[in-house]
Amino acid sequence: MTPVINRLKILDIVPFGNGPKHEFFALRLTPPNWESSAPGQFVMLRPLPARSDALCPRPFSICKLTGGHLIVFFQVRGRITADMAVLEPGDEVQVTGPLGNSLPVHAGRPTLILAGGIGIAPFVEYVEKHPRPAALTVEFGHRYPLECYPFEGIAEKCAARSHEEKSEEDRAGFVALMEKRIRDFAQEGLILACGPTPFLRLIRDVSLSCGAEAHLCLETRMACGIGACLGCVIKAHLPADGDAPVRINPSGRAESPDEGRFVRTCACGPNFRADQVIF
Repeated sequence: MTPVINRLKILDIVPFGNGPKHEFFALRLTPPNWESSAPGQFVMLRPLPARSDALCPRPFSICKLTGGHLIVFFQVRGRITADMAVLEPGDEVQVTGPLGNSLPVHAGRPTLILAGGIGIAPFVEYVEKHPRPAALTVEFGHRYPLECYPFEGIAEKCAARSHEEKSEEDRAGFVALMEKRIRDFAQEGLILACGPTPFLRLIRDVSLSCGAEAHLCLETRMACGIGACLGCVIKAHLPADGDAPVRINPSGRAESPDEGRFVRTCACGPNFRADQVIF
């Protein structure tokens, strides 16, 4: 559906984690005036009034959408998220959405969800809306304490395990676990992943090596979210028909299909098959 620009009010903002400095928050907003969205889509959001030094909104996964509210989960990382962390009930934000494509859902196939850090956000709604949660298995890797993330609701609905990375040994163990789980699901299962680029690169490489069907939800930086600015391009193997791919070659030379082409993450993604993405 066509994205809609909304001015939504803050219902509340809930800090996650028990430490003295909160970095993670769930922002609960009044419901937008679009009809529906699908798990894996995102919104572009900024506080109002917009500051002159932060005019561009930021992308956030739709963590949960009901008839009563829209929830965005975020970590404070820069100026806009720092502004969001001090919002109060009644304040307004500009929200454009729903944007992007959605994560695939197959009720009849076992599905492995691999999430890294803030990459858990889109899977809250995915698990909530899945027609057969018993088919889902979640492996979640994180550096901060588990209470900093919206993991509890996921664990209540499907088989889910968390893995805190406190050392290099912890990280190596989680990598080995992911490699094994991907191979376990390779023959008949579906694999979905969201997290930082090194995390997704590993999942892509292992999935391709064992013939697994994997889909990656990218956390690419964006400035507009609607395909106008070309600020979120990545290189990917995508067909040239339709308006999905955008070729960008400053030299004017043609690109061969094997080299891939530059495409807009917002317009063509943020969800891609693992065999499409070139990191």
